[in-house]
Order: sequence, then structure tokens, then C-alpha cells
Amino acid sequence: MNELLRLLFFAAVVRPFLLVVLGLNVRRREQLPERGPAVIVDNHNSHLDVLALMTLFPLKLLPNVRPVAARDYFLRNRLLAWFSLEIIGIIPIERHVKGVHEDPLTGVTKAVERGDIVIVFPEGSRGEPERLGEFKTGVAHLSRRFPTLPFYPVFLHGLGKALPRGEALLVPFFCDVFVGQSLKWTGGKAGFMEDLTCRMTALAAEGHFPAWE
Repeated sequence: MNELLRLLFFAAVVRPFLLVVLGLNVRRREQLPERGPAVIVDNHNSHLDVLALMTLFPLKLLPNVRPVAARDYFLRNRLLAWFSLEIIGIIPIERHVKGVHEDPLTGVTKAVERGDIVIVFPEGSRGEPERLGEFKTGVAHLSRRFPTLPFYPVFLHGLGKALPRGEALLVPFFCDVFVGQSLKWTGGKAGFMEDLTCRMTALAAEGHFPAWE
């Protein structure tokens, strides 16, 4: 039942909203994975980021497209938790790990082993509108765990203007999506992070967008 609700939500609400109200211009959509396991690595400026990324995939793949999200934010009340887990299909993770806890990547690891397409935001949380933040190294730990797993850098521009952090009022802004070539584990954390950062920076510069003030 929940899987049917997810399909209806994306087909009848999310896709028409993003395509008609905002508009998406996707560069190199053909480079996205056609099946999992795979990881989509994205910059993060808005709650709309997840919805935009999930609409890039065919509806038949939705049950296997799983965005990673903060447990403390999205599971803070019963209604939001149900919507996040059952309709969006998030993988909840702990953002603030203190002391001895279970592996924070357990949920992501299980999703990869199932063959899912996982969406991660290595900046950790929504940053300043249209500004690329520093990536945390959790994505490198995941790559080291699965050295043959492809990671696809994707850069979004525009959603940070449409619905930035701390704002509740939506402002229609066109969204550009830049899909980069995949990368895999290179044998070292520093090298992997440098490669990923360089690729994402190149995607961000590709649109020649003026600085957003």
C-alpha cells in the first residue's frame, strides 16, 4: 500500500510540480545509473533536492531509490516519520555520533547490499543558498567498504533559491541539474575525496552562474 502511495505521490504531485512550477534542465541524464547498487552524491541547499533527484529516475525504480537523511530531523514526530520512511523512503542516520554506538552506515550498507540506488549529501546538512560546502568523509568510508561501487556526482543549481534553509515560502526558480561521470574507490580516503570534490566543483562551474547574494 505504501509503495503505491509513493508512486502516486511522485507521479501526481512531485513530477508535475517540479516540471511545471519550477522546471528542470538536466545535463547528461543518460549518465545516471539504470540500476543499483549505486550512490548519487549531491550538493545540498534545499529540502527540494531529494524530490528533484528522485524524479530523475523512472517511476519503476522508485522503490529502490533511497535518500539518506538525518534521523533527528525527519523522525522527530510520528507524521513526519511515517511520510519520510514510507513515502520518501529515507535511510535515517545519526548526524551526531558520540561514544560507542552502532555503525552509522549500517542502513546505507544494507541498502547497497540490496542493490538500491542511494542518495547522499556529503555536506551533511543544507548549506548557504547556491554555495558548495565542504564534504564530510563518510562518503569515502562507504566507498572503501564497497570498492567497486560507482559514485555519481550530481550538482543542483536553483533549488537553494526556490526554497533555501530556514524559509517556508517557495519562490519559483528554474533548476539546473549537472550529472558527472562516476568514480570508484581509489585506494585512499584523501585521493577519493579530492577526486570527488574536483568533479563536483567542475560541475558547479559548468553553468557559469553568477554568485547568489
